[in-house]
Amino acid sequence: MKDTDAKVNMILESYAKYDLTSRIDEDNIVSRDALILIVKEIRKLLFPGFFDNNKVRCDYIKYLVGERLEYIEYNLKKQVCRALSNDDKTIDSEAKAQELVGKFIETIPKIRDYLNTDIQAAYNGDPAAYSTDEIVFCYPGVFAITVYRIAHELWELEIPMIPRIISEYAHNLTGIDIHPGATIGKYFFIDHGTGIVIGETTIIGDNVKIYQGVTLGGLSTRKGQQLKGIKRHPTIGDNVTIYSNTSILGGETVIGNNVVIGGNAFIVNSVAEGMKVNIRNPELEYSVDRRYEDGFWDFNI
Repeated sequence: MKDTDAKVNMILESYAKYDLTSRIDEDNIVSRDALILIVKEIRKLLFPGFFDNNKVRCDYIKYLVGERLEYIEYNLKKQVCRALSNDDKTIDSEAKAQELVGKFIETIPKIRDYLNTDIQAAYNGDPAAYSTDEIVFCYPGVFAITVYRIAHELWELEIPMIPRIISEYAHNLTGIDIHPGATIGKYFFIDHGTGIVIGETTIIGDNVKIYQGVTLGGLSTRKGQQLKGIKRHPTIGDNVTIYSNTSILGGETVIGNNVVIGGNAFIVNSVAEGMKVNIRNPELEYSVDRRYEDGFWDFNI
C-alpha cells in the first residue's frame, strides 16, 4: 500500500509543479465530447434525413427541428458559457453565451447555402462521383468543410476555444486541417484531402479546387505570439485549381483569379491572373545492378 501511496504522491507533485497541464477544483473546462455530440446534431440539421436513424417525414419535420434546436441551444450554451468564463471572469458569461448561441443558430441557413454550393462543386468536379448523396455520405473533404463552416461562424462570433476544438475533431478524422479563422468562399471542393493545411488568415475565393497534400501556410513562425493578428497566409482568388503537394506560403502571396497550379510547386510570390504554374518534369535516370545469389535476384536501382 505504501508503494502505491508513493506513486500517487509523485503524480500529485507533478500536478502542483506543472499547472499549465492541470485543471483541478475548476468547473469551467469545456467538454470536447459534448461538443462533438453537438456538432453531430448540427450536422443533422444541415443535412436532414441523411444522418438520422429513422425516416424524416414532412409532417413532423417542424417538431424534429424544434427538438434538435432545443438540444443544440441548451448544450452549446453550457459549453460557450464555460469557455467565456475561462477566458474572462469579469463578464456575465451566461447572458453572453445566450446571446452568442442565438446568433449562431441564425447562421444555419447561411451555412446550408454555402454547403449546397460545396456539394455541387464536388459533384461537378469529380467524374468518380455518381450522385450528390454519395458525396454527402462518403467524401472526407465535404465532412471537413462542413465542420469548418460550423466552426467559422463560431469563430466570427469571437467565441474562445470552441471553434478550434471543433476543427480539430474534423482534422483528427480526415487529415484535413482547416483553421476556423480562414475565410473560404462558395463552391469549395477538396478532392481526396489527406494532408491539406489551410492556415488561420488564409482567404479563398469562390470556385476553388484543391487536392491532397496542399499547404496554404505561413512563411515563418519564429516570432511566435508576436505574429498574432498579422496576415500570415496566402490569398487565393476565384476559379483557382491547386494540384497535390503544392505549398503556397506567406501573407503577401496572392494567387490571382483563374490560375492553375501544378503538383509539387513551392510558391512564396504572387501569381498573376490567368497564369498556369508547373514544375519542370525531373529527369529520371534508370540503372539496374542485378546479382543472382541463393536463388534470388537482387535489384539495386
